[in-house]
Amino acid sequence: MLTALLGATGVLALLTLVPGPDMAIVTKRAVTRGRGDGLRTVAGIAVGLLIWGALTVAGLAALLAASAEVYLAVKVAGAAYLCWLGIRCLWRPGAEPEAELPKAELPEGDRPGARRTGGAWRTGLVANVLNPKIAVFYTGLLPALAPPGLRPAAGMALLVLVHVLLTLVWLGTYVYVLSRARRFFARPRVRRALDRATGLVLIGFGVRVATT
Repeated sequence: MLTALLGATGVLALLTLVPGPDMAIVTKRAVTRGRGDGLRTVAGIAVGLLIWGALTVAGLAALLAASAEVYLAVKVAGAAYLCWLGIRCLWRPGAEPEAELPKAELPEGDRPGARRTGGAWRTGLVANVLNPKIAVFYTGLLPALAPPGLRPAAGMALLVLVHVLLTLVWLGTYVYVLSRARRFFARPRVRRALDRATGLVLIGFGVRVATT
């Protein structure tokens, strides 16, 4: 069972490292609003994965993946959300986030007086909840990777937790690396280029979600 679990963890780790919408969203939040916002976005992403994991274990995600109408509705909503995030990046590239600007040269986004909202957390959560590909990924792959010796539901639940942990470690480390280079990304020219690139990437992912 341990060998099977290690093999499944390796597969999940490779899939976690593949760049996707999550990384684009985390990049935007961490660079423009600081490490704290980036980590809150990662937390929202993790909660979204847990929701899909719970639905998978309960068998509801399989119903969604099997229902063309429901799958299409979630897919269109997810694609629209990603495109909306991308358009926001392109609308005013390089614009400073309102009421959340760091003071002076402080390296973090968590300063006294900064607005405290759940925006970062919600962004990560909604982006994952509206991604039906996670349902297909979990229902199609987890049963095949579930370690023998455990009940199927228990094995899938264990792999969901492993995937969430890998996501937290990977994206959390990525946020930390970005925060170390935040002075570079804070330059107006670099900010504008990053916003344009992020916007195009998010719109591209949105179109891809809608057309596949």
